[in-house]
Amino acid sequence: MKLREDTITASRKVTVLSKQAVMAVHQRNLEEASSKLKEAEQILRNIEDRISSHPDVRRESANIAYQEYAEARIFEAVVSGLRFPSPQDLRIPTIQYVLGLADSIGEFRRRAVDALTRREISEAESSLKTMEDIYRELLPLEFYYSLASELRRKVDVARHLIEATMGDVYTEKNRSSLQSAMQSLENRLGTQKPSLRYLKGSSNKG
Repeated sequence: MKLREDTITASRKVTVLSKQAVMAVHQRNLEEASSKLKEAEQILRNIEDRISSHPDVRRESANIAYQEYAEARIFEAVVSGLRFPSPQDLRIPTIQYVLGLADSIGEFRRRAVDALTRREISEAESSLKTMEDIYRELLPLEFYYSLASELRRKVDVARHLIEATMGDVYTEKNRSSLQSAMQSLENRLGTQKPSLRYLKGSSNKG
């Protein structure tokens, strides 16, 4: 069926654009990310227009595209300092939105790790908090577990990612604190003047 094939092709394009947008956000190129997502949004609207009378085609062919698009939009919005977009804002099915929301935790994990490599602990902590906020929103959604079996797995993965990120942030904070303490000690020792007793002892050796 040509409609299904066209939908699959268009959905793949949305998926690629969404992944490119996420990469652009990680690279701090929000303008490029916005451009990619606007293009993806237009493709999604075209898909909906064509298959409005064929819901089975949407279910089979466009769900992954919706998930990837939701994940990218959520990630872009939060990094840009905006509120979380809702399914209504994005005009996508709620279940696919929730699955994309769960997947976004992985991108915030990556953002936190990148921040730690730059020793930007506050930014890493901000990403960790976002991960925890999303996780708390996902926990009560037991109703959707029966409708989207992969949600339970995604929530379990999210918990492990949060635990790993907490460990990374804790380790880096301790390392940073130790480094600061050592630097402070070196500075104090460097500014101390040798005692007269030490100087006398040094002169007698000549």
